[in-house]
Amino acid sequence: MAMASPAAGLPLLRPPLCLTSVCASRTPLLAVASHREKHRTILRGSAREFFSSFLGASSFSRRSAVLQPEPKNKKQRVTTVRGEVKESQSASMARAPDFELPEPLTGKTWKLDDFEAYPALLVMFICNHCPYVIHLKEDIVKLANNYMPKGLAVVAISSNSAETHPQDGPSLMAEDASTYKYPFPYLYDETQEVAKAYGAVCTPDFYLFKKDGRRPFELVYHGRFDDSRPRSDTPITGRDIREALDCTLSGRPVSGSQKPSIGCSIKWAPASRNY
Repeated sequence: MAMASPAAGLPLLRPPLCLTSVCASRTPLLAVASHREKHRTILRGSAREFFSSFLGASSFSRRSAVLQPEPKNKKQRVTTVRGEVKESQSASMARAPDFELPEPLTGKTWKLDDFEAYPALLVMFICNHCPYVIHLKEDIVKLANNYMPKGLAVVAISSNSAETHPQDGPSLMAEDASTYKYPFPYLYDETQEVAKAYGAVCTPDFYLFKKDGRRPFELVYHGRFDDSRPRSDTPITGRDIREALDCTLSGRPVSGSQKPSIGCSIKWAPASRNY
C-alpha cells in the first residue's frame, strides 16, 4: 500500500498578504519615491529661481538665506559700510563759525553773513541716507515752516564724504531738497572743514544761535530734536528744540539742561578719519 505524503491533508501555507503586496509592488514603490524626490528637487530649484527673479538677485545663498546680487561689472569692488551711532558732543565754541558753502539745488553760495539780519539761526548737520535724519525730515520741514515766519533763519549742511557715501553727494542732495520741499538752503561741506569748526560728529546735529544787534551769533542750544528714535513707539514732537526756539525768540534764557542729539556718525573722508 502506498504511503501518504507527509503534507497530505495539510492546508497549503501561503506568505502573508502584506509581504506579497510589498514584493509585488516593490518596483512601483521605488519609482514613486524617485518621482517624489525629483519633484522636491524641481520645487527647490523653482523656489530659488522665483526669489531670485522677484527680488532682482542673480544668485541665492542657501547658507545665509540672504539674496546676494552680483555686481554688474565683475571688476567692480563691492564694499560693505557699517554705520556707527554717535551722540553730539559738548560744543567748544561760543560763537557761530563762519562758512561759505554751495547749495546744490540752486548753485548759490551762502555765507554766515547772509543771516545777519535774523534774531536767531538754526544750523543743522544732516544728510540724505541716515535713518535718524530720515525719521525727522518731514518734521524738520514743519518746524522750519512754523518758526521761520517768527524770525528764525535755518540752514542745513551735509558734510558726509561723497567719496565713501555717494548717496550723500551734491546731485542727490538737490534731489532730496526738492523732494521734501526744504524751505531752507541745504549746503554741501565738501572739505568737511565746517563740520570740524562746529564740532559736529553726528547726523542730525542741531546748533541754535541768538543774535543781539550787531553782536555775533551766540550759541544757546546744542542738543536733540526730541526723544523719538527710528523704530520706536515714541511720537515725534520736537519738544526739546521747540522749547529752545520759543525761549530764544521771546528773549528768555534757554535752559542749560540740554540732552545730546543722537544719530549716524558723520562720514569722514579717508584723509580725515582720525579727526
